[in-house]
Order: sequence, then structure tokens, then C-alpha cells
Amino acid sequence: MAEPRLLKIDRVKIADVDTTGRMRPLSEAGVLSLLTSIEETGILKDAIHVRQKKGGQLVLIAGGHRLEAAQRLGWDTIEAKVWADVTDDWAQLIEIDDNIAGAQLNPLDTAIFLAERKRIYEKLHPETKRGVAGAAARWDATDTMSVASFADATAEKFGLSQRHIFRVIAAGAHLDPRDIAKLRKAPRQITLEDLAHISKISHPDERDDVVEALSEGRAKNAATARAQWKAEQGVAPAIEDPVEAALKALKTAWSRAPKEARRRFCRDHGDDLAALLYEGSPE
Repeated sequence: MAEPRLLKIDRVKIADVDTTGRMRPLSEAGVLSLLTSIEETGILKDAIHVRQKKGGQLVLIAGGHRLEAAQRLGWDTIEAKVWADVTDDWAQLIEIDDNIAGAQLNPLDTAIFLAERKRIYEKLHPETKRGVAGAAARWDATDTMSVASFADATAEKFGLSQRHIFRVIAAGAHLDPRDIAKLRKAPRQITLEDLAHISKISHPDERDDVVEALSEGRAKNAATARAQWKAEQGVAPAIEDPVEAALKALKTAWSRAPKEARRRFCRDHGDDLAALLYEGSPE
């Protein structure tokens, strides 16, 4: 198989670059940051990377935010490194590394990119896959998330601990495209803990409901969404309203307190009680 070749570094027409099939949508903040940098320095520091397919078609490998910034500035062309003899796996690795190394990824995108990077790494280096003879010496065989060669290289490359790499990969590997599309719409940022909870769900109905709850903002996190689903299915106690829980605790404390303690409480907090009662009375 031919190795990827750098054909040239030249300016290409922005309109000729195919940007379909990217792993994540553009970040508006990322584009605006580039626009500010170009305005201040007068240059776009890094070239984009494109692959030239048979027939001359140019497909974006890395640099989606740079391409979008240039387009908004009204540029017709942009500097590009043009590659040939590129496989889909190689191109995707470049896209992944470009995003992880150069972008402020949220936990969801980090999990997606690292899980895909692991999949491609194992494909390109099958000797590192779990269960291959001789590979067991390179990782703890009891750790089902471990692929030590990949994890070590990735942890060093991106300044993360190996344990953190394992957790992120495990979370991202359990997401399907439908989950990802819904979670991107969530009003709250999806956290690594949310993804870890989702990865443990085996019941498809529960999984769908938890993802929907996060996407629609019906739950503040995946743990709460799971508890809500279990309560609705009758497999766990209903989640009590915090105000109701506090009221119940106050009533219990009042009923158990001696009369003198109640009297002192009313004396010490009479003004507060009167103000609360006034606030709740009709005008």
C-alpha cells in the first residue's frame, strides 16, 4: 500500500474543497477566535490539509475552522497542504489529532474522537488488540478498557493521564450516531460522568429515555435521568421534590421538639415567619 504523499503546499480555491462527513460540527467560538487572530495579526497561521482524490477532487482532512474563517472573510483561496495516496483511516487520524491537539473540545467530542482514534489505531496495529498473543504483557489483562500501547501514546501526546484516557475511550465507544446527535442539543454541557453513566445502561428503553432527558433539558445529569426513569418504571422510589423533602423534615423536627423549644423558636424567628406569611398572602 502506498504511503501518503505531500504533493504540494499551495493556495487552493475554497469553493473546491469538499467539507462533508466531518466528525463534529463547527464551533462558533472557535471560528470567531480565528477571525480575531487574523484581524490582529493579518495572517492565518496554519495551512489546512486536503486530500486529492482521483479526478482531482479536494476533500478536507483538517482545518474546518480555518476554512470557515477564511470563507467569512471573503477569501477566494486558502493555503493548503495537498496530500495524495491517502486512506480513509489516515485522513481520519489527522482530523482527530488536529481537533484534539488544537481545539478546546468538550467532554462529548473528546470521548468521540478518542474512541474513534482507538478503533483506527487497533486496525492499523492489530498486535495491540486485547487477546492477541504477546500483547497481554503490555497491559493489565484484567482491565477491559486497556490497550496500553495506544493509551500510553495518546496520554503522552495529549497531556492526559492513562486512567483518564481509559475512561474517555470507554464512554465514547458506547455512543452511536443517534445518541451523539441528541446529546449535542443538550442545553447543559454533557460531562464525562454523564457519558460514563450512559455507557453502563444495557436496557435500550432506559438508554433512549436518559439521552432524550439530557437532550431536552428534563434532567440536570445522566444520574438524575436514570433515577427518574427507574421511578417511572416502578423499579425505584420516586424522586422526592426537594421542597417537599425539606418541609417533611421541618414538620418532623417540630413534632418532636419540646414545647419550650417551640416557644423559643417562635420568639427567635417570629419576624421571619411573619414576613414569609405576608409574602404568601393575597393582596
